Amino acid sequence: MTEKQVVFSGQVTLPAVGQGTWYMGEKPHHRRAEVNALRAGIDLGLTLIDTAEMYAEGTAEEVVGEALAGRRDKAFLVSKVYPWNAGGQKAITACEGSLRRLNTDYLDLYLLHWSGSYSFEETVEAMEKLIAQGKIRRWGVSNLDDDAMQKLWQVAGGKQCATNQVLYHLASRGIEYDLLPWCQQRQMPVMAYSPLAQAGRLRSGLLNNPVVNDIAHAHSASAAQILLAWVISHQGVMAIPKAASVEHVQQNAAALNITLSASELAALDNAYPAPKGKTALDMV
Repeated sequence: MTEKQVVFSGQVTLPAVGQGTWYMGEKPHHRRAEVNALRAGIDLGLTLIDTAEMYAEGTAEEVVGEALAGRRDKAFLVSKVYPWNAGGQKAITACEGSLRRLNTDYLDLYLLHWSGSYSFEETVEAMEKLIAQGKIRRWGVSNLDDDAMQKLWQVAGGKQCATNQVLYHLASRGIEYDLLPWCQQRQMPVMAYSPLAQAGRLRSGLLNNPVVNDIAHAHSASAAQILLAWVISHQGVMAIPKAASVEHVQQNAAALNITLSASELAALDNAYPAPKGKTALDMV
């Protein structure tokens, strides 16, 4: 896997920036803009679209389904299952519900949203059944730390896990100590959600950091584009920022063309150092 491209299951190569949909579908008057943004992203090559049955209780999936009308074959479609639906017949029913809302007959990737109600054995069995039924092409996980990934790896069929989607940005670097190297060694892509941090003081601090802004100025870019470029500078890592407008999607896509120098990476590392030891996995 090279920088700015990520390979899933040794089969599909995608740009290292995709499209997230968290918070989409919550306000009906934003729906047209959200659909247009997703379509623009596909046209710009941001073909991975990530959603979940949790997002707006399924309405985000409906937004994605509308955006993909007539262009499903151009997208790499990802959705996620609630932990309490991630086993047995519940998993089949949940997946079928997502497919119905997305107006498609298959998912390219189906993720366990976080671990919980079902054992890994039960979830893997359900995922493999969904593959056999042609409803999903591959499966993965989200919000699993290094210890949980090692446990999953010991389960029969667990090594078929295609990705781990976790929170990762410049101010949240805990995965670099153990989880990211573990995934890189196994050529398992990491999908970084909230790559610009969640809204609030932390995000504001990142976007207004003088080091980040000096680098942005040098590249004639925005601070957000520099933060995205930093995330995808790591081997096998892709970012899935949400963009609810065409202009925002265009800015995200342009981050693929930014290559940070060794001195710039060092300056960012100095401003936001990686932890020196194991830390609890950040989740939001």
